[in-house]
Amino acid sequence: MKPPELHHENLQWLLKQPTDIKLSMLENHLDICRLLVNEILNEEVIALCGERYAHQKPHNGRYARYGYNPGSVRIGEHRLTVSVPRVIDQETNTMKPLESYARLQDITLDEEYLLRGIMLGLSVRDFADLNSNPNARALKKSSIDAAFMERADERLREFESRRFDDMRFVALFADGKYLAGEQIVLALGVTEQGFKRPLGFIETNTENSVSISQLFRSLLERGFSSEGGLLCVLDGSKGLSKAVNEVFGKDALVQRCQWHKRENVLSYLPKGEQATYKSLLQGAYNEPTHERAVERLNEVQRDLRKRNRSAAQSLEEGLQETLLLHRLGMTEFSTSFAT
Repeated sequence: MKPPELHHENLQWLLKQPTDIKLSMLENHLDICRLLVNEILNEEVIALCGERYAHQKPHNGRYARYGYNPGSVRIGEHRLTVSVPRVIDQETNTMKPLESYARLQDITLDEEYLLRGIMLGLSVRDFADLNSNPNARALKKSSIDAAFMERADERLREFESRRFDDMRFVALFADGKYLAGEQIVLALGVTEQGFKRPLGFIETNTENSVSISQLFRSLLERGFSSEGGLLCVLDGSKGLSKAVNEVFGKDALVQRCQWHKRENVLSYLPKGEQATYKSLLQGAYNEPTHERAVERLNEVQRDLRKRNRSAAQSLEEGLQETLLLHRLGMTEFSTSFAT
């Protein structure tokens, strides 16, 4: 059941409504925010003018209600339209500003919500469409831009200065991604307890070992340790492998990402054949023993040689690196670490 349009109603009005109205309003928190704002404004009006129709008035009857003006307050990422009571000072014949309304204008933008939205791919212009409530107006693009840049810069400094002294990492994922046309190499760690933790990233033109080594060394400077062994899951980039060897040395064991290898092989095949070979490759990687996995992958490779030489060569390149967990007898973790 849709609640009626709200104008001057307050929280007392809500408490008197049937359950279906209350439940409906919970689906849109802005309606409840509007009731709360009305309550706050009305409390100040009562303090100035007294209760409606009451004979005894505070301030010797100096202040009186004088209708409403349209206004708005900032709630999270929105400007919420409200009706602002007008109060006239009958001694000076001027309007009396409401202090509570002025304070409501200073409510801070919900930066957490804003950051999450933009990081998930929303343009600052898209915030106008985030709320279906026609009584809410989006904030100006300029204010969102400024708030996002300031908060994002602060968050980035915090992210890049985090320490890892109290964490024991057993695995490191490193991969290159493209963001807004720029290449970013990201590092993700897995703790002994199995929790994934974003470690850092670096912007680089290519996945070269120099810049990636710089990223890994910065992690060591902040308390990250490979002592005791570190499983490194990589996408096959030579720059990533070289950087791992340079920085972590004998502590590191490299597991080639099976997902990347599979997608590489499939990229050489016609679309009509990709589903078949995807199933064959995944079936081989799902084998519980190293011997059986190698046997099945060799079967796929021999078949590919008859159909597509490039796909067969792609599968052969680094094949054993995709089976490190099989060689270690840890195939029960292959879904978590290698795909």
